[in-house]
Amino acid sequence: MRGSSALLGESGHCIHVGDRESDIYELFRTAHDLGTHFLVRTCVDRPAGDGQHTIDAEMRNGRVKGLHRVELRDANGARLVVDLELRYQRMTVLPPIGKQSRYPALQLWVIHARERNAPGTRAPIECRLITDLPVSSRAQAVEKLDWYSMRWKIETFHQILRSGCKAEEARLRAADRLAKLISVLCILSWRIFWLTMVSRAVPQAPPEAAFTKTEIELLNCLVQESAHTARAPPLVRNVFKLGQLGGYLARASDPPPGNTVMWRGMRRLTDIQLGYERAMKRSG
Repeated sequence: MRGSSALLGESGHCIHVGDRESDIYELFRTAHDLGTHFLVRTCVDRPAGDGQHTIDAEMRNGRVKGLHRVELRDANGARLVVDLELRYQRMTVLPPIGKQSRYPALQLWVIHARERNAPGTRAPIECRLITDLPVSSRAQAVEKLDWYSMRWKIETFHQILRSGCKAEEARLRAADRLAKLISVLCILSWRIFWLTMVSRAVPQAPPEAAFTKTEIELLNCLVQESAHTARAPPLVRNVFKLGQLGGYLARASDPPPGNTVMWRGMRRLTDIQLGYERAMKRSG
């Protein structure tokens, strides 16, 4: 937090978004001292107000201030549309009991979003956030939820960069060479991540929006269509085929291919394409 705030130069324009591992009172206090901001998913039910109750108890007594409809997929890849009840309010958050002599209380905003009328077959969708940024309207609460939802995409991108492109295994000694390599790998990582998501967001888009003509021809030659993939739109069909090169089974009950099979498939397709183009030059 100190490093990023110093690098940016304008700490007030910096917002640190963290998962439950960041639910640390020292982090809240550090952000306050630096004049920067944070948005964290909470896992600790901290004492609040006069210390005689907790954050959860105070939020339970608050009224629902709005609804927010979201679309997502369940564990099997099926599409879900759920309505989240929004509760948000400003409150005094106290440090842990053992640290109250070292840290003062903070005035923070708490957001609780919980699924309305959740089915009994699964746990309700729920998200609890804490921030030092103002949340005085439904629009501001939804904005903070949207910011937090972007964290997963950023983590997925870095997972592809580390595990798929093996960025951490580079043995370059010069910093400038390592920076150039990472720049190239970032482009590759982003393409894999984008291919994974674009077929879910806009499945009716033409395959040429995501694949070159040569890639489409090779995928059609290498991967035999099943009854399941044949019914899919052209873009989704090619994404399935790329995933199949990486080990995706493409069964009717399978969720859409994930990043792991996509980067494996892209690695195989790139090698095959290099051999194909070299062979075409020799024969042409």
